[in-house]
Amino acid sequence: MFAPKPFHRRRPGLVGPIRMDPTGSTGPTRGQARGPEWRRTSHGLYVPAAVEVTPEQRIVEAAAVLRADEAVTGWAGLRWQGAAWFEGTDGQNGPRDVPLLARRDRAAPSGAVVSQEFLHPDEITTVDGVPVTLPVRSVVHEMRYAVALGEAVIALDMACYSDLVSLAEVAAYVGALGPVTGIQQARDALALGDENSWSPKETAMRGVWTRRAGLVRPLCNAPVFTLEGRHVGTPDLIDPVLGLVGQYNGIDHLSIAGAAADTKKDAAYRELGLETVSMLVTDFADLDDFTRRLLEAARRAARRTAPRLWTVAPPTWWTPTDTVARRRRLDAFERERVLRYRRTA
Repeated sequence: MFAPKPFHRRRPGLVGPIRMDPTGSTGPTRGQARGPEWRRTSHGLYVPAAVEVTPEQRIVEAAAVLRADEAVTGWAGLRWQGAAWFEGTDGQNGPRDVPLLARRDRAAPSGAVVSQEFLHPDEITTVDGVPVTLPVRSVVHEMRYAVALGEAVIALDMACYSDLVSLAEVAAYVGALGPVTGIQQARDALALGDENSWSPKETAMRGVWTRRAGLVRPLCNAPVFTLEGRHVGTPDLIDPVLGLVGQYNGIDHLSIAGAAADTKKDAAYRELGLETVSMLVTDFADLDDFTRRLLEAARRAARRTAPRLWTVAPPTWWTPTDTVARRRRLDAFERERVLRYRRTA
């Protein structure tokens, strides 16, 4: 039976859809295509049924219907260009459609959604055989069509996390757009974005901190030092005026080892005079309870009168990585050395 070639040498495990071939030399015969060994991806295109349906495979299958001057965009365009955290799932972990920008009217293949918005050829780049929109176009598409403002902010933060875009680049792009669908949501998200959030849940916690609790916007992942310049830790969020630290403890923190590490970290912050509050993965089911704990911690922090034994001003030996521009200037060795503690998808 015909076996298709791998899609791209840098993308192991992916297979591009192929058309039927009556002879069976360049594709499955009609009978084979109708059998259990092959799966139809779109009109006239098939892949072996054994191919794993990963987000990348879904992108390849959706992109197979594109013609010249058309491209993959949104979360899929960002993921294909190396962005972490864009998993292509909704809130219930179901697969999201792959967004395509097409110049011609056409029915969307299964698992994809087609938009006919204007797309300039200069906004398209081909990466490992797939035409995708430039990162700034992809993230703005995601921001405009997000189901809620919070999701738009998460998309922006996570595109910045992978250094594919900066807030300034997105601001310039959004500023040049006219009255297109979702433009106000994109503008609102831009005002709330941060280049140093390390995970979607950290961004969501920041939203609860500012929009639900009404507290002053905190710093994201600002390192804390003793007054002598020793690095104590890098909390997810910190209000350097109140001295309030916020930590998000996800599923990986629920183990005994994770809980022990969190306890030691909290103790280290408290010894310096910082007030800490933790948001658990279960708190998203009851934001009122976390908001109450957060506000109580803020009130305790405001009542502290002891001299501060900490600072967020880095010593001269520290390499700041809090902006996209600073991270882009790092060479490969420096990135591995100073960014190794960041969470990855």
